[in-house]
Amino acid sequence: MSVLPPDADAAAHSARLRELIRAQILAAGGAIPFHRFMELALYAPGLGYYSAGAAKFGRAGDFVTAPELGSLFAECVAEAVAPVLRQLGEDAEFLELGGGSGAFAEYAIKHLMTLDAMPARYAILEPSADLRERQREHLRRRLTPPVFARVEWLDGPVQERWNGVLFANEVIDALPTSRFALRQGEVFEEYVALDGEGGFARAERPADPLLAAAVRHVERRGQAPFDDGYRSELLPQLPYWVQAVMGGLGSGAMLFVDYGHPRGEYYAATRRDGTLRAFYRHHVVEDVYARVGLQDITASVDFTALAEAGTEAGFDFAGYCSQASFLIGNGLEQRLAAQETRAPSEAARYSLRRQVQQLTLPAAMGERFQAMGFARDVEFGAAFLAGDLSFRL
Repeated sequence: MSVLPPDADAAAHSARLRELIRAQILAAGGAIPFHRFMELALYAPGLGYYSAGAAKFGRAGDFVTAPELGSLFAECVAEAVAPVLRQLGEDAEFLELGGGSGAFAEYAIKHLMTLDAMPARYAILEPSADLRERQREHLRRRLTPPVFARVEWLDGPVQERWNGVLFANEVIDALPTSRFALRQGEVFEEYVALDGEGGFARAERPADPLLAAAVRHVERRGQAPFDDGYRSELLPQLPYWVQAVMGGLGSGAMLFVDYGHPRGEYYAATRRDGTLRAFYRHHVVEDVYARVGLQDITASVDFTALAEAGTEAGFDFAGYCSQASFLIGNGLEQRLAAQETRAPSEAARYSLRRQVQQLTLPAAMGERFQAMGFARDVEFGAAFLAGDLSFRL
């Protein structure tokens, strides 16, 4: 990988976080679960990747999310959820988990207004104080004061009853995940310890009953036990997380977009070391212990587990398809045509077509990313009719 090394300030920042993690490892008796390491690396107050002030999204950051490419993604999502918001009436709310740069909120709000489906409140649940301020400033500059007044940042899930739409784009992949390995038929959990030079090293300990039971559940559904030495990720807390973030959601819908696989592909015998990786300046990094605090750490989503979690939360499964199919089924062609007619130049029209390619081509985001929806007391309409993949779950 050929990338520039971090500058002196970034290196010093990383060193401070490494010391914090080392101290926790020592205090825990020499090792901490991998999910705890990932939590600290991403979310330690003031030091974690998502908690500190460096750019994360777009060309100046480490990766590009769909909303950073332009407005087409958010407009298609708005088309998908507008029928739900209209069914719920004037008190409907929209909750976005993790607001990124604020680009999705800007584009979605503007298009929901044109569809006469603007919610009474557009709430953003953002754990990073730094990102929250960036989102606030972004939207303050781009929305009129009356519309901006409908946007609210939350400190936690809405506990009282609310009706509306919960939306999360590239959120589940950033949840601190457990790692497991099979040794002579027994389930072990991956821990992080210190190597002889003070760096981080992999360690293993017998898995606790929750993780062990979750691994056995996956094995039973896969019709075969994992081979010795097989290693991967698993989120046994996913059902609890879904119920926590939805809070008091009564009637409404949940929509998740992320990269991942159905369970049979996620835990394929050929994927013997899981999906864990890091992103640093638009490069995939295999060493998740490198540049701690300066690189994103992520794992793909098990969409079968997400389907189980959503239905266990009391919602009906609404659909599952690739991102390309979801966008095409929710008006991508029409949105592109509308924007091309307003484009001021051929260069702008070319940029729009490039945006569509990034969103839909299999080698880009089109097939690697998938969309999954859940509904209660409402109908999504045609949101998932194009390219249904639920048979693969």
